[in-house]
Amino acid sequence: MVGTTAGGTGAHVRMLAAGLAARGIAVSVLGPSAADARFGFGALTGVTFVPAEFGDRPRPRDVAAVWRLRRELSHQRAHVDASGRQEVVHAHGLRAGALTVLALGWVREERRPGLVVTVHNAPPSDAGAPTVIYALLERLVARGADLVLCVSADLEARLRAVGARRVGRAVVSAAQSNPPDSIAAPIWEAAAAGRPVVLAAGRLVAQKEFGTLLDAAVAWRDMDTEPLLAIAGDGPLAGELRARAVGLGVDVAFLGHRDDVAWLLAAAAVFVLPSRWEGQPLVLQEALRAGVPIVATRTGGIPDLVGGDAALLVEPGDTAGLAAAVRAVLADPSLAAGLRVAAARRAAALPTEDDAVTAALSSYGVVLR
Repeated sequence: MVGTTAGGTGAHVRMLAAGLAARGIAVSVLGPSAADARFGFGALTGVTFVPAEFGDRPRPRDVAAVWRLRRELSHQRAHVDASGRQEVVHAHGLRAGALTVLALGWVREERRPGLVVTVHNAPPSDAGAPTVIYALLERLVARGADLVLCVSADLEARLRAVGARRVGRAVVSAAQSNPPDSIAAPIWEAAAAGRPVVLAAGRLVAQKEFGTLLDAAVAWRDMDTEPLLAIAGDGPLAGELRARAVGLGVDVAFLGHRDDVAWLLAAAAVFVLPSRWEGQPLVLQEALRAGVPIVATRTGGIPDLVGGDAALLVEPGDTAGLAAAVRAVLADPSLAAGLRVAAARRAAALPTEDDAVTAALSSYGVVLR
């Protein structure tokens, strides 16, 4: 079960679905049609996609989604029972998890499958209704799921605090990428001209703090060779960020959505992840595998992912600290070289896609027992 997603959660679900199907597991992915259009779940061999429409915020139509889920899950359970196999529902995200808990509440106990919910994101940082709704979803998932998997230690603590019976760590792996036909022109041209490229990638949303990164870039303009800041990704803040860059006078290449970020990293002098919060970001795993120097924020699962020496970490929202860390990497070849070595060493310990599928199967075994 997957909700509305345009990033790492959808990629993770697609990888798990493909990996489970390759091992002979019958896989059905339920979720909004938009998620299938973005990630192509139904095009995977051995995977069936079942549309269940709901958005990223509570709406009246969610009642219809719950009943659709109930009907589909009851049907799937009957089919699995008849074929002699056991069933587990694995929901990804609090919204998907909460709706699945509600749907299963109307399924008779003897027909109810096990439920695993993976929590991929932290609550909104702003006060008000979104935070209250998130807290309600947390409690619903914590008390209705047989097992809750979290992508970072802080999320594990939150779910335990609200009553989750079993909590574990989700294993998330970035996919290995194939070389693209060409690297984005602005990066290629800058690298060819001897300009260092500062690369960032992600959805253009408030959580990613690209506005803070633009503010930090002002401090690099007086360097002997001004770096090019390149941001790969799209999202609702695209226009606002472009206008902000123009107002600050910062040289930025907005690359839009890219499927070759792993190869853009090969041309980068430093990769920057300025987010307010991250769990186990796939793009950071890609940066470690690329052996590029990393500057990131000390939040969520980032410190665990990079270890003690594979990145320079600053506090979220610290414009001056972010600017100084990037400048230090660009100005000190020995520091950059040390970060590259540490990143490559850390990358060797990252989980593979096969590890992630094996971990998922292990979690299903826990709830079936």
